[in-house]
Amino acid sequence: MTAFTGTARLTRLAIRRDRVKLLVWALAVPGVTAAVAQSVTALYGTEQDRVGYATASAASVVARAFNGPVSGPSLGSVVTAEAYTSLALLAALLSTFAVIRHTRQNEETGRAELLGSAVVGRHAPLAAALLSTVAANLLSGLLLVGALVANGLPVAGSLALAAAVAGIGISFAAVAAVTAQISGTARGANGMAAAAVGIAFLLRAAGDAWGDVSADGMRVSSAWPSWLSPLGWANQIQAFDANRWAVLALPAVFSVLAVATAFVLTAHRDHGAGLLEVARGPAQAPRGLLSSTGLAWRLQRGVLIGWAVGVLVMGFAMGSVGNELDGLVGENEAAAELMAQLGGTDELVDAFLGTMMAMFALAIGGFAVQSVLRLRAEESAGTLEGVLATAVSRPRWLLSHLLWTVLGTVGLLALAGASTGLGYGMVSGDVPDPVGRLTVAGLVQAPAALVVAAVVVLFFGLLPQFAVALSWSAFLLCVLLGQLGALLELPQAVLNVSPFTHLPAVPAADPTATPLVVLLLVAAALTGLGLVTFRRRDLAVG
Repeated sequence: MTAFTGTARLTRLAIRRDRVKLLVWALAVPGVTAAVAQSVTALYGTEQDRVGYATASAASVVARAFNGPVSGPSLGSVVTAEAYTSLALLAALLSTFAVIRHTRQNEETGRAELLGSAVVGRHAPLAAALLSTVAANLLSGLLLVGALVANGLPVAGSLALAAAVAGIGISFAAVAAVTAQISGTARGANGMAAAAVGIAFLLRAAGDAWGDVSADGMRVSSAWPSWLSPLGWANQIQAFDANRWAVLALPAVFSVLAVATAFVLTAHRDHGAGLLEVARGPAQAPRGLLSSTGLAWRLQRGVLIGWAVGVLVMGFAMGSVGNELDGLVGENEAAAELMAQLGGTDELVDAFLGTMMAMFALAIGGFAVQSVLRLRAEESAGTLEGVLATAVSRPRWLLSHLLWTVLGTVGLLALAGASTGLGYGMVSGDVPDPVGRLTVAGLVQAPAALVVAAVVVLFFGLLPQFAVALSWSAFLLCVLLGQLGALLELPQAVLNVSPFTHLPAVPAADPTATPLVVLLLVAAALTGLGLVTFRRRDLAVG
Protein backbone atom coordinates (compact mmCIF):
# COMPACT_ATOMS: atom_id res chain seq x y z
CA MET A 1 0.00 0.00 0.00
CA THR A 2 1.26 3.49 -0.92
CA ALA A 3 0.46 6.87 0.59
CA PHE A 4 -2.08 7.49 -2.22
CA THR A 5 -3.88 4.14 -2.10
CA GLY A 6 -7.63 4.61 -2.31
CA THR A 7 -7.48 8.08 -3.87
CA ALA A 8 -9.72 7.19 -6.83
CA ARG A 9 -12.46 5.73 -4.63
CA LEU A 10 -12.33 8.62 -2.18
CA THR A 11 -12.54 11.06 -5.11
CA ARG A 12 -15.70 9.32 -6.36
CA LEU A 13 -17.09 9.45 -2.82
CA ALA A 14 -16.37 13.17 -2.52
CA ILE A 15 -18.05 13.87 -5.86
CA ARG A 16 -21.04 11.76 -4.87
CA ARG A 17 -21.41 13.56 -1.53
CA ASP A 18 -21.20 16.97 -3.19
CA ARG A 19 -22.93 16.17 -6.47
CA VAL A 20 -25.68 18.76 -5.95
CA LYS A 21 -23.29 21.43 -4.64
CA LEU A 22 -20.84 20.78 -7.46
CA LEU A 23 -23.61 21.01 -10.05
CA VAL A 24 -24.80 24.34 -8.66
CA TRP A 25 -21.18 25.55 -8.53
CA ALA A 26 -20.49 24.47 -12.12
CA LEU A 27 -23.62 26.21 -13.38
CA ALA A 28 -23.44 29.35 -11.23
CA VAL A 29 -20.21 30.74 -12.70
CA PRO A 30 -21.21 30.50 -16.38
CA GLY A 31 -24.79 31.46 -15.55
CA VAL A 32 -23.78 34.72 -13.86
CA THR A 33 -21.31 35.50 -16.63
CA ALA A 34 -23.86 34.86 -19.39
CA ALA A 35 -26.32 37.21 -17.71
CA VAL A 36 -23.63 39.88 -17.38
CA ALA A 37 -22.59 39.44 -21.02
CA GLN A 38 -26.16 39.89 -22.25
CA SER A 39 -26.62 42.98 -20.10
CA VAL A 40 -23.29 44.51 -21.19
CA THR A 41 -24.18 43.88 -24.83
CA ALA A 42 -27.41 45.80 -24.35
CA LEU A 43 -25.84 48.66 -22.37
CA TYR A 44 -22.57 49.06 -24.29
CA GLY A 45 -23.50 47.90 -27.76
CA THR A 46 -21.53 50.54 -29.66
CA GLU A 47 -17.82 51.20 -29.81
CA GLN A 48 -18.38 54.70 -28.49
CA ASP A 49 -20.19 53.38 -25.42
CA ARG A 50 -17.40 50.93 -24.68
CA VAL A 51 -14.70 53.57 -25.14
CA GLY A 52 -16.54 55.76 -22.64
CA TYR A 53 -16.79 52.86 -20.19
CA ALA A 54 -13.11 51.94 -20.53
CA THR A 55 -12.02 55.56 -20.12
CA ALA A 56 -14.24 56.08 -17.07
CA SER A 57 -13.14 52.82 -15.43
CA ALA A 58 -9.45 53.49 -16.03
CA ALA A 59 -9.78 56.97 -14.49
CA SER A 60 -11.75 55.82 -11.44
CA VAL A 61 -9.66 54.51 -8.56
CA VAL A 62 -12.80 52.92 -7.09
CA ALA A 63 -13.59 51.02 -10.28
CA ARG A 64 -10.00 49.82 -10.52
CA ALA A 65 -9.92 48.73 -6.88
CA PHE A 66 -13.13 46.70 -7.03
CA ASN A 67 -13.39 45.58 -10.67
CA GLY A 68 -9.72 45.35 -11.52
CA PRO A 69 -7.82 47.07 -14.33
CA VAL A 70 -9.72 47.55 -17.56
CA SER A 71 -8.13 45.97 -20.66
CA GLY A 72 -9.42 48.12 -23.47
CA PRO A 73 -12.78 48.94 -25.04
CA SER A 74 -13.72 45.53 -26.46
CA LEU A 75 -17.00 43.91 -25.45
CA GLY A 76 -15.16 41.04 -23.79
CA SER A 77 -13.04 43.43 -21.73
CA VAL A 78 -16.15 45.19 -20.43
CA VAL A 79 -17.76 41.84 -19.56
CA THR A 80 -14.58 40.81 -17.74
CA ALA A 81 -14.44 44.06 -15.77
CA GLU A 82 -18.08 43.77 -14.68
CA ALA A 83 -18.04 40.07 -13.79
CA TYR A 84 -14.48 39.47 -12.60
CA THR A 85 -14.76 40.27 -8.88
CA SER A 86 -17.86 38.12 -8.39
CA LEU A 87 -16.38 35.22 -10.37
CA ALA A 88 -13.03 35.39 -8.61
CA LEU A 89 -14.43 35.47 -5.08
CA LEU A 90 -16.97 32.76 -5.92
CA ALA A 91 -14.29 30.43 -7.28
CA ALA A 92 -11.89 31.14 -4.41
CA LEU A 93 -14.35 30.66 -1.53
CA LEU A 94 -16.13 27.62 -2.99
CA SER A 95 -12.78 25.93 -3.57
CA THR A 96 -11.55 26.53 -0.03
CA PHE A 97 -14.83 25.33 1.49
CA ALA A 98 -14.77 22.16 -0.62
CA VAL A 99 -11.20 21.16 0.28
CA ILE A 100 -11.64 21.78 3.99
CA ARG A 101 -14.98 19.97 4.06
CA HIS A 102 -13.34 16.79 2.74
CA THR A 103 -10.22 17.01 4.89
CA ARG A 104 -10.31 18.85 8.21
CA GLN A 105 -14.08 18.56 8.67
CA ASN A 106 -13.97 14.82 8.01
CA GLU A 107 -11.35 14.45 10.73
CA GLU A 108 -13.40 16.58 13.11
CA THR A 109 -16.58 14.53 12.63
CA GLY A 110 -14.83 11.13 12.74
CA ARG A 111 -15.57 10.23 9.12
CA ALA A 112 -11.86 10.27 8.26
CA GLU A 113 -11.11 7.79 11.05
CA LEU A 114 -13.78 5.44 9.72
CA LEU A 115 -12.37 5.70 6.19
CA GLY A 116 -8.86 5.24 7.54
CA SER A 117 -9.80 1.84 8.94
CA ALA A 118 -10.01 0.60 5.34
CA VAL A 119 -7.19 0.33 2.81
CA VAL A 120 -6.52 4.06 2.49
CA GLY A 121 -3.13 5.74 2.23
CA ARG A 122 -2.00 8.66 4.35
CA HIS A 123 -2.30 11.21 1.54
CA ALA A 124 -5.41 9.79 -0.14
CA PRO A 125 -8.05 11.97 1.61
CA LEU A 126 -6.23 15.22 0.78
CA ALA A 127 -5.52 14.07 -2.78
CA ALA A 128 -9.19 13.16 -3.27
CA ALA A 129 -10.35 16.51 -1.94
CA LEU A 130 -8.01 18.34 -4.29
CA LEU A 131 -8.90 16.23 -7.32
CA SER A 132 -12.65 16.70 -6.87
CA THR A 133 -12.19 20.46 -6.38
CA VAL A 134 -9.90 20.79 -9.39
CA ALA A 135 -12.42 18.82 -11.48
CA ALA A 136 -15.20 21.18 -10.38
CA ASN A 137 -13.12 24.21 -11.38
CA LEU A 138 -12.25 22.72 -14.77
CA LEU A 139 -15.88 21.79 -15.48
CA SER A 140 -17.02 25.25 -14.48
CA GLY A 141 -14.33 26.74 -16.71
CA LEU A 142 -15.44 24.70 -19.72
CA LEU A 143 -19.04 25.76 -19.23
CA LEU A 144 -17.87 29.36 -18.84
CA VAL A 145 -16.16 29.16 -22.23
CA GLY A 146 -19.40 27.88 -23.76
CA ALA A 147 -21.43 30.66 -22.16
CA LEU A 148 -19.07 33.38 -23.41
CA VAL A 149 -18.79 32.01 -26.94
CA ALA A 150 -22.59 31.60 -27.10
CA ASN A 151 -22.84 35.35 -26.42
CA GLY A 152 -20.66 36.15 -29.41
CA LEU A 153 -17.32 36.67 -27.66
CA PRO A 154 -14.02 35.48 -29.20
CA VAL A 155 -12.93 31.94 -28.40
CA ALA A 156 -9.37 32.92 -27.43
CA GLY A 157 -10.51 35.56 -24.95
CA SER A 158 -13.16 33.22 -23.56
CA LEU A 159 -10.55 30.53 -22.96
CA ALA A 160 -8.25 33.08 -21.31
CA LEU A 161 -10.95 34.31 -18.91
CA ALA A 162 -12.07 30.77 -18.07
CA ALA A 163 -8.46 29.72 -17.43
CA ALA A 164 -7.97 32.76 -15.20
CA VAL A 165 -11.03 31.99 -13.08
CA ALA A 166 -10.19 28.28 -12.87
CA GLY A 167 -6.64 29.21 -11.89
CA ILE A 168 -7.99 31.26 -9.00
CA GLY A 169 -10.11 28.37 -7.77
CA ILE A 170 -7.27 25.86 -8.00
CA SER A 171 -4.81 28.24 -6.32
CA PHE A 172 -7.05 28.72 -3.30
CA ALA A 173 -7.85 25.02 -3.17
CA ALA A 174 -4.11 24.58 -2.65
CA VAL A 175 -4.15 27.30 0.03
CA ALA A 176 -6.98 25.48 1.81
CA ALA A 177 -5.00 22.25 1.66
CA VAL A 178 -2.27 23.97 3.68
CA THR A 179 -4.60 25.64 6.19
CA ALA A 180 -6.32 22.29 6.78
CA GLN A 181 -2.99 20.94 8.04
CA ILE A 182 -2.16 23.98 10.17
CA SER A 183 -5.45 24.39 12.04
CA GLY A 184 -6.92 21.70 14.25
CA THR A 185 -10.52 22.69 13.44
CA ALA A 186 -12.53 23.19 10.27
CA ARG A 187 -13.62 26.59 11.53
CA GLY A 188 -10.02 27.68 12.02
CA ALA A 189 -8.95 26.31 8.64
CA ASN A 190 -11.81 28.10 6.90
CA GLY A 191 -10.93 31.30 8.76
CA MET A 192 -7.30 31.12 7.65
CA ALA A 193 -8.29 30.41 4.06
CA ALA A 194 -10.82 33.26 4.06
CA ALA A 195 -8.14 35.56 5.47
CA ALA A 196 -5.87 34.52 2.59
CA VAL A 197 -8.62 35.42 0.12
CA GLY A 198 -9.06 38.78 1.85
CA ILE A 199 -5.32 39.54 1.77
CA ALA A 200 -5.18 38.55 -1.89
CA PHE A 201 -8.07 40.89 -2.65
CA LEU A 202 -6.44 43.79 -0.79
CA LEU A 203 -3.12 43.28 -2.60
CA ARG A 204 -4.90 43.13 -5.93
CA ALA A 205 -7.03 46.19 -5.16
CA ALA A 206 -4.02 48.21 -3.99
CA GLY A 207 -1.94 47.27 -7.01
CA ASP A 208 -4.71 48.16 -9.44
CA ALA A 209 -5.61 51.40 -7.65
CA TRP A 210 -1.95 52.49 -7.77
CA GLY A 211 -1.52 51.41 -11.38
CA ASP A 212 -0.70 53.67 -14.30
CA VAL A 213 -3.25 54.61 -16.94
CA SER A 214 -2.10 54.14 -20.54
CA ALA A 215 -1.66 57.03 -22.98
CA ASP A 216 -5.00 56.31 -24.67
CA GLY A 217 -6.74 56.41 -21.24
CA MET A 218 -8.43 53.03 -21.73
CA ARG A 219 -6.02 50.57 -20.11
CA VAL A 220 -4.32 50.23 -16.73
CA SER A 221 -0.91 48.78 -15.91
CA SER A 222 -1.06 47.32 -12.40
CA ALA A 223 1.50 48.16 -9.74
CA TRP A 224 3.65 45.52 -8.04
CA PRO A 225 1.20 44.47 -5.23
CA SER A 226 -1.09 42.89 -7.84
CA TRP A 227 1.70 40.52 -8.85
CA LEU A 228 1.78 39.15 -5.28
CA SER A 229 -1.85 38.00 -5.41
CA PRO A 230 -3.52 35.05 -7.21
CA LEU A 231 -6.45 37.38 -7.81
CA GLY A 232 -4.05 39.82 -9.44
CA TRP A 233 -2.47 37.16 -11.66
CA ALA A 234 -5.84 36.46 -13.25
CA ASN A 235 -6.15 40.12 -14.23
CA GLN A 236 -2.66 40.18 -15.72
CA ILE A 237 -3.72 37.61 -18.31
CA GLN A 238 -5.73 40.48 -19.90
CA ALA A 239 -8.46 38.32 -21.40
CA PHE A 240 -9.97 39.65 -24.65
CA ASP A 241 -7.02 41.99 -25.10
CA ALA A 242 -3.42 40.74 -24.92
CA ASN A 243 -4.39 37.18 -23.81
CA ARG A 244 -1.05 36.69 -22.06
CA TRP A 245 -1.03 32.90 -21.65
CA ALA A 246 2.39 32.83 -20.00
CA VAL A 247 0.91 34.39 -16.86
CA LEU A 248 -0.94 31.11 -16.24
CA ALA A 249 2.40 29.65 -15.16
CA LEU A 250 2.14 31.69 -11.92
CA PRO A 251 -1.00 30.00 -10.50
CA ALA A 252 0.24 26.64 -11.81
CA VAL A 253 3.60 26.89 -10.01
CA PHE A 254 1.99 28.35 -6.88
CA SER A 255 -0.57 25.52 -6.71
CA VAL A 256 2.06 22.82 -7.15
CA LEU A 257 4.25 24.28 -4.42
CA ALA A 258 1.35 24.78 -2.02
CA VAL A 259 0.02 21.25 -2.58
CA ALA A 260 3.48 19.78 -2.09
CA THR A 261 3.77 21.74 1.15
CA ALA A 262 0.40 20.41 2.29
CA PHE A 263 1.44 16.80 1.69
CA VAL A 264 4.67 17.36 3.62
CA LEU A 265 2.73 18.87 6.52
CA THR A 266 0.28 15.95 6.47
CA ALA A 267 3.13 13.57 7.19
CA HIS A 268 4.26 15.62 10.19
CA ARG A 269 1.07 15.85 12.22
CA ASP A 270 -1.17 13.46 14.10
CA HIS A 271 -4.54 12.44 12.75
CA GLY A 272 -7.23 14.82 14.01
CA ALA A 273 -4.72 17.45 15.12
CA GLY A 274 -3.28 20.50 13.43
CA LEU A 275 0.27 21.76 13.43
CA LEU A 276 -0.79 24.64 15.66
CA GLU A 277 -1.10 23.31 19.16
CA VAL A 278 -4.20 24.20 21.07
CA ALA A 279 -3.04 26.43 23.90
CA ARG A 280 -3.81 25.13 27.35
CA GLY A 281 -5.98 27.39 29.43
CA PRO A 282 -5.22 28.50 32.96
CA ALA A 283 -5.71 26.04 35.80
CA GLN A 284 -8.50 28.24 37.17
CA ALA A 285 -11.09 29.32 34.63
CA PRO A 286 -12.21 32.97 34.67
CA ARG A 287 -15.48 33.59 36.45
CA GLY A 288 -16.94 34.88 33.19
CA LEU A 289 -16.99 31.35 31.79
CA LEU A 290 -19.53 30.37 34.44
CA SER A 291 -22.21 32.15 32.40
CA SER A 292 -23.45 31.27 28.92
CA THR A 293 -22.77 34.86 27.84
CA GLY A 294 -19.14 34.66 28.96
CA LEU A 295 -18.67 31.33 27.22
CA ALA A 296 -20.19 32.72 24.02
CA TRP A 297 -17.78 35.67 24.14
CA ARG A 298 -14.83 33.32 24.60
CA LEU A 299 -15.91 31.37 21.50
CA GLN A 300 -16.65 34.43 19.38
CA ARG A 301 -13.88 36.86 20.33
CA GLY A 302 -11.14 35.55 18.05
CA VAL A 303 -13.23 35.90 14.90
CA LEU A 304 -14.49 39.33 15.97
CA ILE A 305 -11.00 40.65 16.68
CA GLY A 306 -9.76 39.41 13.30
CA TRP A 307 -12.63 41.13 11.52
CA ALA A 308 -12.05 44.34 13.47
CA VAL A 309 -8.41 44.53 12.39
CA GLY A 310 -9.32 43.92 8.75
CA VAL A 311 -12.13 46.48 8.79
CA LEU A 312 -9.91 49.07 10.46
CA VAL A 313 -7.13 48.72 7.88
CA MET A 314 -9.47 48.58 4.90
CA GLY A 315 -11.55 51.54 6.09
CA PHE A 316 -8.55 53.77 6.65
CA ALA A 317 -7.06 52.81 3.28
CA MET A 318 -10.26 53.51 1.36
CA GLY A 319 -10.91 56.76 3.20
CA SER A 320 -7.43 58.07 2.51
CA VAL A 321 -7.99 58.05 -1.27
CA GLY A 322 -11.33 59.86 -1.09
CA ASN A 323 -9.78 63.32 -1.22
CA GLU A 324 -8.02 62.46 -4.48
CA LEU A 325 -11.17 61.63 -6.45
CA ASP A 326 -11.55 65.00 -8.10
CA GLY A 327 -7.96 64.89 -9.30
CA LEU A 328 -8.23 61.29 -10.47
CA VAL A 329 -11.45 61.87 -12.37
CA GLY A 330 -10.61 65.39 -13.50
CA GLU A 331 -12.90 66.58 -16.28
CA ASN A 332 -13.79 63.09 -17.43
CA GLU A 333 -17.58 63.24 -17.63
CA ALA A 334 -17.94 59.50 -18.15
CA ALA A 335 -15.97 58.77 -14.98
CA ALA A 336 -18.01 61.30 -13.04
CA GLU A 337 -21.22 59.71 -14.31
CA LEU A 338 -20.00 56.26 -13.26
CA MET A 339 -19.23 57.48 -9.75
CA ALA A 340 -22.62 59.20 -9.53
CA GLN A 341 -24.36 55.94 -10.47
CA LEU A 342 -22.39 54.04 -7.84
CA GLY A 343 -23.12 56.45 -5.01
CA GLY A 344 -26.44 57.97 -5.99
CA THR A 345 -25.24 61.60 -6.02
CA ASP A 346 -23.35 64.04 -8.21
CA GLU A 347 -20.96 64.79 -5.33
CA LEU A 348 -18.05 62.50 -6.18
CA VAL A 349 -16.67 62.21 -2.65
CA ASP A 350 -20.09 61.45 -1.13
CA ALA A 351 -20.74 58.94 -3.93
CA PHE A 352 -17.43 57.23 -3.19
CA LEU A 353 -17.97 57.16 0.58
CA GLY A 354 -21.53 55.92 0.18
CA THR A 355 -20.30 53.11 -2.05
CA MET A 356 -17.69 52.19 0.55
CA MET A 357 -20.32 51.97 3.29
CA ALA A 358 -22.50 49.73 1.12
CA MET A 359 -19.53 47.45 0.42
CA PHE A 360 -18.64 47.27 4.12
CA ALA A 361 -22.25 46.41 4.95
CA LEU A 362 -22.18 43.45 2.57
CA ALA A 363 -18.82 42.25 3.88
CA ILE A 364 -19.83 42.54 7.53
CA GLY A 365 -22.98 40.63 6.68
CA GLY A 366 -20.53 37.77 6.12
CA PHE A 367 -19.33 38.20 9.71
CA ALA A 368 -22.94 37.98 10.91
CA VAL A 369 -23.41 34.71 9.04
CA GLN A 370 -20.15 33.29 10.39
CA SER A 371 -20.97 34.35 13.94
CA VAL A 372 -24.47 32.85 14.00
CA LEU A 373 -23.26 29.62 12.41
CA ARG A 374 -21.19 29.10 15.55
CA LEU A 375 -24.48 27.83 16.97
CA ARG A 376 -24.55 25.03 14.43
CA ALA A 377 -20.87 24.25 14.99
CA GLU A 378 -21.45 23.80 18.72
CA GLU A 379 -24.47 21.58 18.09
CA SER A 380 -22.87 19.38 15.44
CA ALA A 381 -19.72 18.91 17.55
CA GLY A 382 -21.83 17.66 20.46
CA THR A 383 -20.59 20.29 22.93
CA LEU A 384 -24.05 21.87 23.13
CA GLU A 385 -25.40 18.81 24.94
CA GLY A 386 -23.00 19.38 27.81
CA VAL A 387 -24.03 23.03 28.11
CA LEU A 388 -27.74 22.25 28.07
CA ALA A 389 -27.21 19.56 30.71
CA THR A 390 -26.62 22.42 33.16
CA ALA A 391 -29.13 25.06 34.21
CA VAL A 392 -28.76 26.86 30.85
CA SER A 393 -31.92 26.76 28.74
CA ARG A 394 -32.01 26.66 24.96
CA PRO A 395 -33.27 30.25 24.57
CA ARG A 396 -30.65 31.57 26.99
CA TRP A 397 -27.85 29.76 25.17
CA LEU A 398 -28.97 30.96 21.73
CA LEU A 399 -29.51 34.54 22.86
CA SER A 400 -26.09 34.59 24.52
CA HIS A 401 -24.46 33.98 21.16
CA LEU A 402 -26.79 36.37 19.33
CA LEU A 403 -25.85 39.12 21.79
CA TRP A 404 -22.26 39.04 20.56
CA THR A 405 -23.39 38.72 16.95
CA VAL A 406 -25.47 41.89 17.27
CA LEU A 407 -22.83 43.82 19.21
CA GLY A 408 -20.10 42.63 16.86
CA THR A 409 -22.04 43.52 13.72
CA VAL A 410 -22.98 46.99 14.97
CA GLY A 411 -19.48 47.58 16.32
CA LEU A 412 -17.79 46.55 13.07
CA LEU A 413 -20.06 48.82 11.03
CA ALA A 414 -19.34 51.74 13.36
CA LEU A 415 -15.61 50.95 13.12
CA ALA A 416 -15.86 50.81 9.32
CA GLY A 417 -17.44 54.25 9.23
CA ALA A 418 -15.09 55.77 11.79
CA SER A 419 -11.92 54.38 10.17
CA THR A 420 -13.03 55.47 6.70
CA GLY A 421 -13.85 58.92 8.08
CA LEU A 422 -10.50 59.07 9.87
CA GLY A 423 -8.61 58.20 6.69
CA TYR A 424 -10.52 60.78 4.69
CA GLY A 425 -10.31 63.39 7.42
CA MET A 426 -6.53 63.08 7.81
CA VAL A 427 -5.90 63.80 4.13
CA SER A 428 -8.58 66.49 3.84
CA GLY A 429 -7.60 68.31 7.04
CA ASP A 430 -10.98 67.99 8.80
CA VAL A 431 -11.17 64.89 11.01
CA PRO A 432 -14.19 65.31 13.35
CA ASP A 433 -16.88 65.93 10.70
CA PRO A 434 -16.19 62.95 8.38
CA VAL A 435 -15.63 60.62 11.34
CA GLY A 436 -19.00 61.56 12.78
CA ARG A 437 -20.88 61.46 9.48
CA LEU A 438 -19.43 58.15 8.37
CA THR A 439 -19.88 56.50 11.76
CA VAL A 440 -23.58 57.31 11.41
CA ALA A 441 -23.49 56.02 7.82
CA GLY A 442 -22.00 52.77 9.05
CA LEU A 443 -24.60 52.35 11.78
CA VAL A 444 -27.39 52.93 9.25
CA GLN A 445 -26.28 49.73 7.52
CA ALA A 446 -26.78 47.63 10.68
CA PRO A 447 -30.49 46.68 10.26
CA ALA A 448 -29.84 44.96 6.91
CA ALA A 449 -26.89 42.98 8.30
CA LEU A 450 -29.03 41.97 11.29
CA VAL A 451 -31.73 40.68 8.92
CA VAL A 452 -29.09 38.43 7.36
CA ALA A 453 -28.15 37.16 10.83
CA ALA A 454 -31.83 36.53 11.62
CA VAL A 455 -32.23 34.48 8.43
CA VAL A 456 -29.35 32.28 9.60
CA VAL A 457 -31.07 31.83 12.98
CA LEU A 458 -34.22 30.73 11.17
CA PHE A 459 -32.30 28.19 9.08
CA PHE A 460 -30.61 26.94 12.25
CA GLY A 461 -33.95 26.42 13.94
CA LEU A 462 -35.81 24.88 11.00
CA LEU A 463 -33.20 22.97 8.99
CA PRO A 464 -30.05 22.49 11.08
CA GLN A 465 -28.45 19.93 8.74
CA PHE A 466 -28.67 22.39 5.84
CA ALA A 467 -28.16 25.59 7.82
CA VAL A 468 -24.58 26.19 6.69
CA ALA A 469 -25.28 25.74 2.96
CA LEU A 470 -28.54 27.70 3.05
CA SER A 471 -27.05 30.54 5.08
CA TRP A 472 -24.07 31.11 2.82
CA SER A 473 -26.30 30.74 -0.25
CA ALA A 474 -28.59 33.48 1.08
CA PHE A 475 -25.61 35.71 1.78
CA LEU A 476 -24.18 35.06 -1.69
CA LEU A 477 -27.54 35.99 -3.20
CA CYS A 478 -27.41 39.35 -1.39
CA VAL A 479 -23.88 39.94 -2.68
CA LEU A 480 -24.81 39.09 -6.27
CA LEU A 481 -27.91 41.28 -6.19
CA GLY A 482 -25.87 44.13 -4.76
CA GLN A 483 -23.03 43.77 -7.25
CA LEU A 484 -24.87 42.77 -10.41
CA GLY A 485 -28.55 43.60 -9.84
CA ALA A 486 -28.43 47.07 -11.37
CA LEU A 487 -26.21 45.96 -14.26
CA LEU A 488 -28.59 43.10 -15.12
CA GLU A 489 -31.55 45.49 -14.84
CA LEU A 490 -33.40 43.08 -12.60
CA PRO A 491 -36.94 44.04 -11.56
CA GLN A 492 -37.16 46.01 -8.34
CA ALA A 493 -39.17 43.19 -6.80
CA VAL A 494 -36.18 40.89 -7.24
CA LEU A 495 -33.72 43.46 -5.91
CA ASN A 496 -35.93 43.94 -2.86
CA VAL A 497 -35.16 40.37 -1.78
CA SER A 498 -31.88 41.70 -0.43
CA PRO A 499 -32.31 43.73 2.77
CA PHE A 500 -29.39 45.94 1.70
CA THR A 501 -31.50 47.30 -1.17
CA HIS A 502 -33.75 49.13 1.30
CA LEU A 503 -30.99 51.13 3.00
CA PRO A 504 -30.73 54.90 2.39
CA ALA A 505 -27.56 55.98 0.54
CA VAL A 506 -25.89 57.71 3.48
CA PRO A 507 -23.89 60.03 3.44
CA ALA A 508 -25.17 61.05 0.01
CA ALA A 509 -28.76 61.07 1.35
CA ASP A 510 -30.25 61.79 4.74
CA PRO A 511 -31.09 58.68 6.78
CA THR A 512 -34.80 57.84 6.99
CA ALA A 513 -36.25 55.93 9.90
CA THR A 514 -39.00 53.93 8.20
CA PRO A 515 -36.92 51.34 6.27
CA LEU A 516 -34.56 50.93 9.22
CA VAL A 517 -37.40 50.26 11.65
CA VAL A 518 -39.06 47.83 9.23
CA LEU A 519 -35.81 45.91 8.77
CA LEU A 520 -35.31 45.70 12.54
CA LEU A 521 -38.86 44.37 12.96
CA VAL A 522 -38.23 41.76 10.24
CA ALA A 523 -35.00 40.73 11.98
CA ALA A 524 -36.78 40.41 15.32
CA ALA A 525 -39.59 38.34 13.79
CA LEU A 526 -37.22 35.94 11.99
CA THR A 527 -35.11 35.56 15.13
CA GLY A 528 -38.20 34.80 17.21
CA LEU A 529 -39.36 32.18 14.72
CA GLY A 530 -35.92 30.58 14.68
CA LEU A 531 -35.86 30.51 18.48
CA VAL A 532 -39.29 28.86 18.68
CA THR A 533 -38.40 26.17 16.14
CA PHE A 534 -35.08 25.49 17.88
CA ARG A 535 -36.86 24.92 21.19
CA ARG A 536 -39.22 22.37 19.61
CA ARG A 537 -36.80 20.23 17.64
CA ASP A 538 -34.30 17.55 18.62
CA LEU A 539 -30.58 18.29 18.64
CA ALA A 540 -28.90 17.33 15.37
CA VAL A 541 -25.37 16.18 16.19
CA GLY A 542 -22.93 15.66 13.33
